[in-house]
Amino acid sequence: MSDANIIRPAVPNDAEALCGIYNHHVRHTIVTFEEDPIDRDEMARRLDTVRDAGLPWQILETADGVTGYAYADRWKRRAAYRHSVETTIYLAPAAMGRGLGTRLYGDLLTRLQALPIHAVMGGIALPNPASIALHERCGFKKVAHFEQVGRKFGTWIDVGYWQRLFQPGE
Repeated sequence: MSDANIIRPAVPNDAEALCGIYNHHVRHTIVTFEEDPIDRDEMARRLDTVRDAGLPWQILETADGVTGYAYADRWKRRAAYRHSVETTIYLAPAAMGRGLGTRLYGDLLTRLQALPIHAVMGGIALPNPASIALHERCGFKKVAHFEQVGRKFGTWIDVGYWQRLFQPGE
């Protein structure tokens, strides 16, 4: 990675830039089922929730500023799920298709391997060939497909789940 591209932990001051990336997807894509843009305070609250759980939230900075982020959050709230997480990644449109998502997601997965995490899930609104390719490049395999579970922009949307299990010593 060149000096112009760095991956670092998110800090509260990143909330505004994170909103810019996320709200683009809220307004223009099906990759999030959220329908209304969120504000800086809500993004900061979400960041705090992830950090308070001891999980990573990573930022991708390029010469253009913050251009992507990836994080892990608890999969479910019950105690026996404590070794499982769900991951999320968003890139600014200008950052897509340049291999930056693979670098960012790889960094997140490396950080998760250092924690007592065994199962990593990624939910993908379908169709989304780019996200499917990213997950499979990063060692995930498809484990579930739910039909018509969301509705956005007047269209029913399927969701698939991809999973990666960390093996001892990996």
